[in-house]
Amino acid sequence: MFEYHASDNYHLRLHRARSVILTDSELVEIRAAQRTFEGAYVRTALGQFSFALVILKIFTSEFYSIGALFAIYGTGILLTSLLRRQQGNKQFFSEVGEGGLNEKKFRTSGNVVAVLTVMSVAAYGCLLGLTLRLGD
Repeated sequence: MFEYHASDNYHLRLHRARSVILTDSELVEIRAAQRTFEGAYVRTALGQFSFALVILKIFTSEFYSIGALFAIYGTGILLTSLLRRQQGNKQFFSEVGEGGLNEKKFRTSGNVVAVLTVMSVAAYGCLLGLTLRLGD
């Protein structure tokens, strides 16, 4: 998931990612992608952490497992945002492939959507189970 010296592997206009000077339109494109994707995931994770904190502070101890579930779910979303950030960097910059040729790669976010879907279904399944167990 994490790459060693990723800024040396990605290039734009034959410059390494860490030393490239971006045009205004490229900066706007990168900032828009960061606001849309990275910001959305971080805001969602913060919302989950806040909700977990509210549950842990307001309700009695029998609800602690539900609060812990939302905290774990928020952590999963935060880790997914790291995955999406790495894919966004790969999408904007090109990678020097075998033979020294630049290859621009485009990937959809289908795998991120699949990870979030599995996490959400699992979290809400656990939530349903924990809620039904409260009546016992």
